[in-house]
Amino acid sequence: MERIIFATGNEDKMREIRMILFDLGVPVVSLKEAGISAEIDENGTSFEENAIIKARTVMELTGEAVMADDSGLQIDYLDGAPGIYSARFMGEDTSYDVKNTALLEKLSGVPDEKRTARFACAIACALPDGRILTSYGTMEGRIGYEIKGENGFGYDPIFFLPEYGCTSAEISAEKKNELSHRGKALRSMKVKLEKLLREG
Repeated sequence: MERIIFATGNEDKMREIRMILFDLGVPVVSLKEAGISAEIDENGTSFEENAIIKARTVMELTGEAVMADDSGLQIDYLDGAPGIYSARFMGEDTSYDVKNTALLEKLSGVPDEKRTARFACAIACALPDGRILTSYGTMEGRIGYEIKGENGFGYDPIFFLPEYGCTSAEISAEKKNELSHRGKALRSMKVKLEKLLREG
């Protein structure tokens, strides 16, 4: 295995991924760095299904090992929404300031104990021999009352971590990688990949 392609064009996400997988022993490159442009229809019914669809599609295009993730925000008061539609909520081109404001409005007047939410992330790695590895991670918290913090992206500025008294956009990148759904899923996947690489 000479490299792993991570099926994303999101540079913020790639920064998180590289911080965790920097010592894997093989380089991890984005779609852009690999020179790949692919339209992928994420029509799965779960984060894991969507991650597998993305990884398998790019693996079949390239014949290389491909990782992909699907992640999102699940708000209990909204029956788990936006869930697998987190990126597409209100349209993919809609800014997260607009999306976050809309979610805060939907929870207007809802008390603390009913604002529970989590970020969930599934990661799939599709290997050229047809095998698929998967991992999963979550980060529990609540929806805050205002948009706060500059360190995160997406829904981070409204995702409040009660034990830290701040949103996930107000903690350091290192702390976020330690706590985050993607960090947990990536570390779990890293263990599986290290075993694979040892076995040759």
